[in-house]
Amino acid sequence: MDTMDRIEQTLDSLRPYIGSHRGTVEVVDFDEDEGLLTLRLGGTCHGCSASTITLRQGIEVRLKQNVPEVKTVQAI
Repeated sequence: MDTMDRIEQTLDSLRPYIGSHRGTVEVVDFDEDEGLLTLRLGGTCHGCSASTITLRQGIEVRLKQNVPEVKTVQAI
């Protein structure tokens, strides 16, 4: 399974929780050289003050555990 498949699989495991708050998450880009994953948070996540916590303590932690190639996660 390639890196993008593992990223999507990990995000799929988180999407039910994010969706329960009427939010969405999608991959915008992954820079393999830098290990930088760029995501777009949508729905109620967009502009929500708790989205930073969700991104750092939820999404980023899980991605780093499951996809070691991911070093940093940022949202646009």
